[in-house]
Amino acid sequence: MQKIPLIILTGFLGSGKTTLLNNLLKTPQLADSAVLVNEFGAIALDHHLIEAVPESTVVLGNGCICCAMRGELSGTLRTLFWQRQDKKIPDFKRVIIETTGLADPAPILHELLNHPTILQHYSVAGVITCVDAAFGAEQLQRQPESLKQAVVADQLLITKTDLASAEQIAALTEQLQALNSVATIHPVANGNIDPEIFLATTTHHLPSRNADGQHWQQPDAYRPIQIDPGLHMHLRRPTTSSSNQHERIHSFCLTFEQPLPRRGLLTALQMLASMHGEHILRIKGIVHFDDDDKPHVIHGIQHMLFPIETLQCWPQGLSGTQLVFIVEGLAADTITDMLQKFIGMDRGDRKTELTSWLIS
Repeated sequence: MQKIPLIILTGFLGSGKTTLLNNLLKTPQLADSAVLVNEFGAIALDHHLIEAVPESTVVLGNGCICCAMRGELSGTLRTLFWQRQDKKIPDFKRVIIETTGLADPAPILHELLNHPTILQHYSVAGVITCVDAAFGAEQLQRQPESLKQAVVADQLLITKTDLASAEQIAALTEQLQALNSVATIHPVANGNIDPEIFLATTTHHLPSRNADGQHWQQPDAYRPIQIDPGLHMHLRRPTTSSSNQHERIHSFCLTFEQPLPRRGLLTALQMLASMHGEHILRIKGIVHFDDDDKPHVIHGIQHMLFPIETLQCWPQGLSGTQLVFIVEGLAADTITDMLQKFIGMDRGDRKTELTSWLIS
């Protein structure tokens, strides 16, 4: 049975999440969605939705399902799934979880990726973060929640571009690229975005389509510096500059040409999570193990690594391992040394290339 994708929509206060979601849910592409909100009074997903609704689940006029989170997230998702199974609500193909503006997405990802019952029926598709074009740069500097929302994103939406200057948009785009080198960035004006861009987050969950691997590959933005001839390791620094206030936030993308030993890689990742979890904001990647030709998706948050997902096909343009680490105050050498210890020794007779993207 195909698992139901979960999309986390986040962004700081006033970043335009609700306006964006309102517009998306009016499109045919998103009509078969379920949306989780904290309380009905906090968001108006449809003009026909009355705030004082006694039920926790409401079917909107356009066919979408609005569900109030009045308990823990996992409990709400279980209730929603069984209501769907019992035909109490219409079928839905995805769940969109809109966080509050002050939410840290990491605990949400932690709960979703570490709950065996949820993982039986759902799969985390990704994080979409809205950043205000006019005020986002200042929020990233002053608000730690805004910074965390940006660095864990799979897609970054620069909202309200109709209210900002071209210079503001360009500067914010550069800042976001420095903070999160693997996220795709899209401008949004008047809360309108192509639904296909939003749905691209769930592409790898559809067996009939190839996942888009473009966001993993940005070779033109980096210059190589060889630092370890024995392991053919390269440290790449972005050609764009990053601001001093984010110098402790680093993003590494490690690329391996050869299949990796499953036990060696997982041991290295477990050791990193155990010893340095407080500094690891997120681990994510697509892995080619030497015992299976299919691609595997790895997720980790702080001290936790989560069940590995197997994809039906490789993303377009990718054929080898791509591992992304988003860390705070953790040196590149700490990660690469650990990987070299558990993978380099196992694969000493093979050519292995590691490519690292480092912010500041």
